[in-house]
Amino acid sequence: MDCCVIPLRHGGLSLVQTTDFFYPLVEDPYMMGRIACANVLSDLYAMGITECDNMLMLLSVSQKMNDKERERVMPLMIKGFRDAAEEGGTSVTGGQTVVNPWIIIGGVATVVCQPTDFIMPDSAVPGDVLVLTKPLGTQVAVNAHQWLDMPEKWNKIKLVVSREEVEQAYQEAMFNMAMLNRTAAALMHTFNAHAATDITGFGILGHARNLAQQQRSDVAFVIHNLPIIAKMAAISKACGNRFGLLQGTSSETSGGLLICLPREQAARFCAEMKSCRHGPGGPLGQEGAAEGQQAWIIGIVEKGNRCARIIDKPRIIEVPPRGSIGGAQEGGSNNTNTPSPGDIQSTVVN
Repeated sequence: MDCCVIPLRHGGLSLVQTTDFFYPLVEDPYMMGRIACANVLSDLYAMGITECDNMLMLLSVSQKMNDKERERVMPLMIKGFRDAAEEGGTSVTGGQTVVNPWIIIGGVATVVCQPTDFIMPDSAVPGDVLVLTKPLGTQVAVNAHQWLDMPEKWNKIKLVVSREEVEQAYQEAMFNMAMLNRTAAALMHTFNAHAATDITGFGILGHARNLAQQQRSDVAFVIHNLPIIAKMAAISKACGNRFGLLQGTSSETSGGLLICLPREQAARFCAEMKSCRHGPGGPLGQEGAAEGQQAWIIGIVEKGNRCARIIDKPRIIEVPPRGSIGGAQEGGSNNTNTPSPGDIQSTVVN
């Protein structure tokens, strides 16, 4: 489970709590703070919880930084974390800061709620479909961006991707990681979701397996489609599949929700995700950036022994970055490539 759920002694309420932390993976301290906060809150959202009562921040300041670097970098990280918390309707009231060899940022998210406020991740049934709410490929995008200044690494991928495409993919990955999964959490209730988890360090397949093992029914998750930030699949192949992106094992940071939905509800969920606005000024507080969020039907739930797998030749859905030519032409959307539940079923039958 993504959170601990502790029944309280009084009032039929439960305490739901989660914690997470990691090391910086982007160059922008402010965005790193936002990503860290989004990553912590995502565990609540994976349980269909949309409100958070309180957050704590965990911060490790690197002893290798001089005073000038600390004074410039750390306040930006803290501001990013706080801004994302505010976007999520909560606030940071405390935490802990230490000096350490490495920068670390994370936090704790806590809510007291009614049983109807959360969705236990254990009710998937055969016939459900799997929906994913953010594209894969963040680890590849971040690494490829670092390789722009490392000739021995860049030479391995320069034939399949341009520097501009790497920069666009990096910006897209950063934008996605900083986006809250709050809208998806709310729609889980609207469309009767049966189970969900968020996609982070174990990759899409690792988290699908974890979720499958939690189910009360004898089910198996079969993934047919992999939405991936454009060009990241080609980079992964050029590197000899070192990331395991197409195998579903590439780590993601602050990824989307993997949701088990009734077949008849899935397409409407994806459409509603696309039409929803993400708060004032958009997901990152940018003027004019309040467009909806993509979601894709990526697989099915069938009878099985609580396992998960990706078919031998999954369909790769290339997701164009915002601001790219492809993204501009399609309005930043790739929903025309989102298979319907019927498409998924025909794939299985065939």
